[in-house]
Amino acid sequence: MKRFRPNWVSSLVLDTRGAEIAEAAAVLPLMFMVLLGIFWFGQAFSIHGAITRAAQEGARAGAAPNCTTCSSTNSTTNVINAITAVLQAAGLDPTQAQAPATPPTFTACPTGSGSMVWSGSSSNFNIQAPVQLPNTATGVCGVSVAFQYPFQFWLPFTPLNKQKIWLSASARVRLENQ
Repeated sequence: MKRFRPNWVSSLVLDTRGAEIAEAAAVLPLMFMVLLGIFWFGQAFSIHGAITRAAQEGARAGAAPNCTTCSSTNSTTNVINAITAVLQAAGLDPTQAQAPATPPTFTACPTGSGSMVWSGSSSNFNIQAPVQLPNTATGVCGVSVAFQYPFQFWLPFTPLNKQKIWLSASARVRLENQ
């Protein structure tokens, strides 16, 4: 026996007009979130690269005792000035940087190793010198610079929305007078 079905029910079941709009309404918000996530993670990666470069430049400035553009009186000031210059060139605010809560620990260099003796830190940066560099031959002294910089994501409807994370940067450079 043949089952009776009204024509309008058959036409609704077989009609696919408007399916694209429904699919787009389901997919576009997800695609938008993925694109937004790519953008913000790219920003975080860019800032991490900039602060790593700033730490490297700061350590390099501290390791060069006879720098022509540096002040010979205070190497800590040279390091801070180098870090600040790189952060400002990258469009970052140096006052937002913070010394890490747990700074890296190093063995102090033995006296008489030919290295300059200075150390210092500010509320924004952790600077250590002269320190024994890890994974090197005995007696290799250097400068260590470490700090962290805040970054805030904006990803609506996720746990990362308006979440502040701290991006860390550190660098170690061998002293040049050895």
